Amino acid sequence: MQIYGPSQIHGAQPINAPHTARAKEACSAPASSSTGDRLDISEAGQIAGRLAEVPDIRADRVQELRTAILNGAYETDAKLDIALDRLLDEIA
Repeated sequence: MQIYGPSQIHGAQPINAPHTARAKEACSAPASSSTGDRLDISEAGQIAGRLAEVPDIRADRVQELRTAILNGAYETDAKLDIALDRLLDEIA
């Protein structure tokens, strides 16, 4: 069917044999084609999958660290030196 704009309006078009022949040709696919299912997981999905494998939060360890931070015993000079060295290695 060809459409040429509003000035060329045609009546209804009959559906006849050539249309059904094309439909049969389109439906017949070779039986030997081996197409399988495919699954692509996005990067965000992969990260979410890895997060599901992370163990549960250890409440006793969290409380221990909170107490050390509140008492001022968590941030020692040795820990700060290590953190500074790692930062300098990363940006250098």
